[in-house]
Amino acid sequence: MRVIGLTGGIGSGKSTVARIFKELGAEVVDADQLAREVVAPGQPALKDVVAAFGPGVIQADGTLDRPRLASIIFRDDVARATLNAITHPRIRS
Repeated sequence: MRVIGLTGGIGSGKSTVARIFKELGAEVVDADQLAREVVAPGQPALKDVVAAFGPGVIQADGTLDRPRLASIIFRDDVARATLNAITHPRIRS
């Protein structure tokens, strides 16, 4: 089996290429989608994120406030490492 990693900036066509690969029969794993799923409401990782960063990272509807969390983790290397330690093992599994 051949494994291909698809990377690129915003608007560079990653989703289009992934869709084409899928149409051609390739198995496509979307790491961004997996990352969203592991912190969905009711998931253990979301509870761990709240425990680490406080209830301010949750929106009124119970979903993760991504911009708020980003404002924390992109200015603090320790906070980013904490988030990665919570989410990365779950994304990999």
